[in-house]
Amino acid sequence: MKAISEAAKSRAISLLQAGRSIRDAAEISGVSRSTVARFRLEASYPMSACKMGRPRILCARQERLIARMVGSGKWKDAEKARSGLNAEYKVKISSESLRRSLRRSGLQSRVSKKKPLLSRKHRQARLAFARRYRNWTVEDWKRVVWSDESKYNVFGSDGRQYHWKKPGASLQSHHITPTVKHGGGSIFVWGCITARGVGFMCRINDGLDAELYQSILKGELLDTLNWYGLEKGSIIFQHDNDPKHTARSTKDLLRELDLNVLQWPSQSPDLNPIEQIWNELDRRIRNLENLPKNKEELWTAIETEWERLEVDTCLKLINTMPDRIKDVIRAKGGYTLW
Repeated sequence: MKAISEAAKSRAISLLQAGRSIRDAAEISGVSRSTVARFRLEASYPMSACKMGRPRILCARQERLIARMVGSGKWKDAEKARSGLNAEYKVKISSESLRRSLRRSGLQSRVSKKKPLLSRKHRQARLAFARRYRNWTVEDWKRVVWSDESKYNVFGSDGRQYHWKKPGASLQSHHITPTVKHGGGSIFVWGCITARGVGFMCRINDGLDAELYQSILKGELLDTLNWYGLEKGSIIFQHDNDPKHTARSTKDLLRELDLNVLQWPSQSPDLNPIEQIWNELDRRIRNLENLPKNKEELWTAIETEWERLEVDTCLKLINTMPDRIKDVIRAKGGYTLW
């Protein structure tokens, strides 16, 4: 067997260390492939493996561009990014390759939350509210009786949309899907929660007007206060700025009932703990072994699961109020993750 010179051996090993393939190292150094392969196996130091597969379409600069455009919301998802790259930079790439690029940049795909559309006026009112109550403690918030209406579907799609963002990053306008409150469903209910547990619930048929809402205040709301032994002077009642809630006759009734009302900023379901109660109730119903097949079965399920909601569930959500206030201030009145 022909002896291999030290110079040829060193040359072959240097090429392997530089990441060249066995074939390239053999041809350049003038050594057989089997000998170069043996050098590699015998080496007691790490060597770079030969790069396999097709090279990436995107360079590092283009990946940074994509992450910046998607992160800012100009390109909302991978499909928009693919179209944007093709139109503006003549780069053709599949959506899946783009998703891999976004993951390498630290972005993750998340379901776009449905949030009320916030105008500048809404943001200012939310920020003013948060600043006004920034020093309230959990004990202060426990005095509030939280109320709201909600709708539940028998069937239907959740209409999910996705977005890309880095974990822990703040929620931006392009991360949400704007909604109009009570956008659909089959059963319409009113309910309230306190620091002592859930209150009485009411099923609403044929729509809710100011007159019916006032009947609920005199009925289910006062029954809840009596049930838990809460004095009207010791609690603060919360409801939003729905026209039925702000009608002159409703305001007159609240004064007549001697109830203190929390001045609430519009478009702020993220500040109301009962919103998570509605979500929890919906999850429990959807996890039932036998799903409701009609309105009556759905109402029965809603009543049953509502009564099963634990006091701790209400307390844990009410205890988050100081954090919710801080998040609104941090977002300058904008969207929060609640």
